[in-house]
Amino acid sequence: MTLTLLCGHSFSGKSTLAAGLAELGDAEVINLDQINAARGLDGSKALPLEEWAKTNDLAHRVAAEALRKGRHVIVDDTGSPCFIRDAWREVAAEAGTSFSLVWVTIDSARQRERVLANREKRGRMDVSDDVLAAHGDSFEPPTKEDPILVDADDTADPDTLHRVALAVF
Repeated sequence: MTLTLLCGHSFSGKSTLAAGLAELGDAEVINLDQINAARGLDGSKALPLEEWAKTNDLAHRVAAEALRKGRHVIVDDTGSPCFIRDAWREVAAEAGTSFSLVWVTIDSARQRERVLANREKRGRMDVSDDVLAAHGDSFEPPTKEDPILVDADDTADPDTLHRVALAVF
């Protein structure tokens, strides 16, 4: 069993990648936006840090339980700042399982295209421009953590999915 953290900016394709990997590896996906929604929180707006801390604690408990049951776990989150990634490493270590970090990269122009397309089609929850800007400004890229890199335009590509699945499962 493994714990895989997907890291990257909003609208980079992490959820698409998570779904594809979950299918290939019979893994449980833990999506922090969905946890916030279930808690009645609007993730499109800035949330207080204490609410994010509660969401992370809940996600850690869900992941630990799935790992105890012998399931692979994929965490669909931005994975920033670095202490968030470190906390997920601890969850994996406590469960006695491996940890993988997958960084889905996207440039700001492509991200903007996706945000605007989503606002037109309403394919997923929107994120306000203020929240996107704040996240972009504070994002701590995992450049020194040897992540598995995936380009945002390749998150649904079968070859990319198989390459990442081989690396994490």
